[in-house]
Amino acid sequence: MFYYRIYDDHEEMSFFKSAIDEKSVREHLAVFEKEHKQYFNSDFVAFLKTKDPQAEAIEVHNITY
Repeated sequence: MFYYRIYDDHEEMSFFKSAIDEKSVREHLAVFEKEHKQYFNSDFVAFLKTKDPQAEAIEVHNITY
């Protein structure tokens, strides 16, 4: 599994995981951007899920000690 941090058109930061490597994710992102006028993280993760059923948005929390 690979873990990614992404920003959308509202500069919202999100994280997602996918079994697809970075190069392939970037290729899918290029296709997604051509098909959409606005870019939202949740929409991209839904699009990516059609290519990788294991893809999903995740929450990341900081733990300090």
